[in-house]
Amino acid sequence: MKNLSKEQLVKKILDNNEYEGINNYEELLDALIDEPISINIEKTEKRTIGEKLADKITEIAGSWAFIFLFVFFLIAWMIINVLFIDNVDPYPFILLNLILSCIAAIQAPIIMMSQNREAKKESLKSTNDYKTNIKSELILEELHDKIELILKNQKEILKYLDEYKK
Repeated sequence: MKNLSKEQLVKKILDNNEYEGINNYEELLDALIDEPISINIEKTEKRTIGEKLADKITEIAGSWAFIFLFVFFLIAWMIINVLFIDNVDPYPFILLNLILSCIAAIQAPIIMMSQNREAKKESLKSTNDYKTNIKSELILEELHDKIELILKNQKEILKYLDEYKK
């Protein structure tokens, strides 16, 4: 990024081909100031039914209520099968093991889908932040240059006034 000129940086931030013909830095900077850079990811995101379902399952499976209910289910299963029901799922609880394995096999990819989507959203947010930071930096540099010019002109005016008084 260090090798890019300010004009190239502004064009890269604006990401529009309509600014390709403009080589005047002032016009590009005006376009940069006038045009919003960041986008609201939450509003632009179109989630499928599967993604919504994955998010909901992840939200439920990652809660304390789910953990407590699941522990209660496991303890209840063991107590019922040891004390009250004969030969359904005796002590090593092989059927319970099978059920838990199936739940884990289904739950893990669903959680990963939700995490991958969140990672994509975070990447877009990071890009937004980067573009906003570059835009702010360019605008601040431009303001700094203008203030420097004002100070230089002010010194010249003061110098001229001092000479005029003498």
